[in-house]
Amino acid sequence: MRIPGYRVEGIACLFLLLLGAGRITAQPGNIGHSGVHSAQTIAPREKLKVIFDTDIGDDIDDAFALALLISRPEVEVLGVTTAWGDTALRARLTERFLASAGKAEIPIFTGPKTVESTVFSQERYALGDVHPAAWPDAIAFTLDAIRRDPGEITLIAVAPFSNMGALIDRDPVTFRKLKRVVLMGGSIHRGYGDLGYSTHPHPTPEYNVFSDVASSRKLLASGVPISMMPLDSTQLKLDEVKRDLVFSHGTPLTDALTLLYHQWSASTGTPTPTLYDAMAAAAAIRPELCPTTPMHLRIDDKGNTIPEAGPANADVCLESDSEQFFRFYLTSILANPPAGNAKSPD
Repeated sequence: MRIPGYRVEGIACLFLLLLGAGRITAQPGNIGHSGVHSAQTIAPREKLKVIFDTDIGDDIDDAFALALLISRPEVEVLGVTTAWGDTALRARLTERFLASAGKAEIPIFTGPKTVESTVFSQERYALGDVHPAAWPDAIAFTLDAIRRDPGEITLIAVAPFSNMGALIDRDPVTFRKLKRVVLMGGSIHRGYGDLGYSTHPHPTPEYNVFSDVASSRKLLASGVPISMMPLDSTQLKLDEVKRDLVFSHGTPLTDALTLLYHQWSASTGTPTPTLYDAMAAAAAIRPELCPTTPMHLRIDDKGNTIPEAGPANADVCLESDSEQFFRFYLTSILANPPAGNAKSPD
């Protein structure tokens, strides 16, 4: 580099002479553009502490959401809690998935078992390689975690809200000490299948909400800050080109996603996943990916999410940018090279 009228070598020599004379005091990390700045300004960011509440095993988007969380270095997954239906089988799938991805240290907990009508599309994966186990109670774990770190934990809820209702019933005061809940749920203007091109958009009851209306209402009335990712902003299609990028990558994580995808696709007859839940995970990490609007929402008896006049009880993302989302998502889960392909240090 050359500065007009000077040689860089001369400036460096002058700096060293002044330093030796004691006229400049050098401290590691303290010299900036204006001369000196505090070392505290370059301290690393604190980890984002999350609990992931999931009905993994039915649709495939839960696994893709969990893959994102465990791929991000700034995220600390305190635990995975399974909700809705056969929560023990969901825990079994989660244990195999995390072990395959090299994250076996993340603890898993089961919420109350419920009756469900959906198909557990990834059952064969859940039943393979892992011996059945008894997992601790998700409700007790979550409340204990909040008590240890009040105001610091983000709960990412992408299942029907049965665990949320159980938490509120058991200890509403502690539940309110969450930093926030980021959820996938609801339908404000756009229903299923509306990718934003309809000239007559209309909402429909959304699965996570209508599956447990009572718990959905409790969550909105809980007083906890809520960031809601409804159908309006989460119908993000993992098309064939993007799937090939993931499935050909060859890491333990992407190989596990490949297995789960093919079981899900064969069970449902659907080739293209919609990554509803992955947007909730992404927005918890990077809120700018899904900007929100404060709204007052009411849940009717059929599970419709109805905006009304009144004080806001949720911040709702009504629109997202698919390209920005997938750029963040894919670069995150493809960040690690396949085993044996990493370059040796020069």
